[in-house]
Amino acid sequence: MASEQAHHNTVAVIGAGIVGISTALYLQREGREVTLIDRLEPGEGASFGNAGVLAASSIIPVTVPGLLTKVPKLLIEPLGPVYLRWSYLPRMMPWLFKYLRHCTEGRVRHIAQHMSALTADSLDEHQRLADGTAAAARIKNMAYSFVFKDRAAFEADTLGWGLRKQYDIPWEVIEGDAVHEEEPDIARQYKCLVKMTHQHGTIDHPGEYVKDLARAFTGAGGRIVTASVSGFMRSDGKITGVKTDSEDVTADTVVVAAGAWSARLMKTLGIDIPMETERGYHVELRKASIKPNSALMVADGKLVATPMGDDLRLAGLVEFGGLDAGPSQAPIKTLMKRAEIVFPGIEYEEQTDWLGHRPAVSDSLPVMGPVDGHPGLVLAFGHHHVGLTSGPRTGRLISDMIVGKHLNMDMTPYSVARFQGSGG
Repeated sequence: MASEQAHHNTVAVIGAGIVGISTALYLQREGREVTLIDRLEPGEGASFGNAGVLAASSIIPVTVPGLLTKVPKLLIEPLGPVYLRWSYLPRMMPWLFKYLRHCTEGRVRHIAQHMSALTADSLDEHQRLADGTAAAARIKNMAYSFVFKDRAAFEADTLGWGLRKQYDIPWEVIEGDAVHEEEPDIARQYKCLVKMTHQHGTIDHPGEYVKDLARAFTGAGGRIVTASVSGFMRSDGKITGVKTDSEDVTADTVVVAAGAWSARLMKTLGIDIPMETERGYHVELRKASIKPNSALMVADGKLVATPMGDDLRLAGLVEFGGLDAGPSQAPIKTLMKRAEIVFPGIEYEEQTDWLGHRPAVSDSLPVMGPVDGHPGLVLAFGHHHVGLTSGPRTGRLISDMIVGKHLNMDMTPYSVARFQGSGG
């Protein structure tokens, strides 16, 4: 039981994406006085531009066995899912070596185990977070379907689907003409569809969803500071607040939930996190003539197509090129070409493009929890492709940790201590 003094602790949360706002809301509901700090308005980073899918099934990392031999082909394939700014390669090589070390079956099993603990019950977690707010209306109970050219392509991934089965993620396989009864608008070349409904859904325009949550936060007395964070305040070896370019924010506890920018902040404390940015793109087609009945992952191009009201959002590509470079045109063109292949004859009134930054930790697990030697500091970042899916559960776990509740899961695999000595 937290003491009465602890009950009135102040908390500063750095980062106003889904992880940060979830953490702030849960702490606020526990009676904490919370300040949310970000250089952008809430929901303007990766939480704005993701595919909008709540995917309890997204537990398999990119670093699967055999990836290393596929990298050259992925980089030169005209409509491939991976892009690289070659001038950035020397800077990312230390991270890349660490990242590729995890391309073993044992590591994939380890990652899947600890990702499933965060993505399970994703739909329920969002409904719990958004209950009583305007954001609740944006949560859609919708299937997430993987699309393959044939059953053999689906069955080739025995490790991935075997792990989903192990962690109680059910699916239905639909083949032949039944695929086009399920999804009439996809190209006839696709003959196998794997449909998942349990704890899957979508968020209608995720950036607006986070803004709705932020309005609930401020409506209940929470404070938002729009400013760039330059470092931390310290006293007697303890973190006591946050320095920004507009004001200093004092707090008993500081939570770093700044996504892909978190590693830069940690370096101000002398802490090196092996994390890169995956530059993610989306294209949104306004008033699209084609709207799938479920969110679709088209396996052969890693294209994700998500219906959002009258619009269709296309996402799924990755570019490596750092935090500072502007957008590239090639990934945008690839998304459009892939969409035209998958949805023949698609029409729309307007196209909007977006680039954002996913936080990619070298071992594909987020960094969560306190930091030895830095009392008052708690970390909550590095969720790769599943920030939206796992944001509410992460926020609840971090809140419970701060207020002293008993946690129902082992947080050791997510601790920053795992990088000390080994390098990650």
